[in-house]
Amino acid sequence: MPGGRLTQRDRERIAAGLAAGLSYAEIARRVDRSTSTISREVGRNGGPGGYRPQEAHHATVQRARRGAPAPPREVERPVGAVESEIIELAVGSGMPRMTARVHVDLLLSEDGRRTAAELTRRLKVSPASVSVAVNSLVQHGYVRRERDPQRRRDVYVVDDEAWYHSIAISARQTLASARSARAAAETLGPDSPVAQRLARAGTFLERVVEDMQQSADRWRSLLT
Repeated sequence: MPGGRLTQRDRERIAAGLAAGLSYAEIARRVDRSTSTISREVGRNGGPGGYRPQEAHHATVQRARRGAPAPPREVERPVGAVESEIIELAVGSGMPRMTARVHVDLLLSEDGRRTAAELTRRLKVSPASVSVAVNSLVQHGYVRRERDPQRRRDVYVVDDEAWYHSIAISARQTLASARSARAAAETLGPDSPVAQRLARAGTFLERVVEDMQQSADRWRSLLT
């Protein structure tokens, strides 16, 4: 991977990649730098939500003139790198990238609360994109919606109980699928190979979901 300092043009391309919701790895490929270079650059200059190419370039020039050392890698990990890693894990598990970005921004906020306007401003995306993302998060139990009567707007909240509720919602959805499979098996009759396969799948899913729900109930107190 080519070395050398990042140029003003490189930083503008980094900002464009962040605005487009690209991963650090994809931005690094486009800028022809290493992923760690991108994560350090963004992390020390405001993070994904606050990165400004002109300000970042000016700050780097000033540090170079003063001879200030770069932030230590092992002592403190940039918040931007943490955000990127969690987002990539969520995307890898099947969550849409915009939904993952909204979820992670809420997770890493000081009080776990954001309005739609705040999310739109911080992530530099359209209100429609935020709306789709938060509706999905609410539907799956990762986030709850509250009403702020003073400002007359919704506030989206992620707290410790969200993990329990997301598991409970997932369990109910999987249980519904399991029961549907078993009902279809009964309709087809016991001699049908398809019915036998559906019955086995339905029984397996029911048992797994029951264990998961019992485990969530048993360990729920750890969240409070």
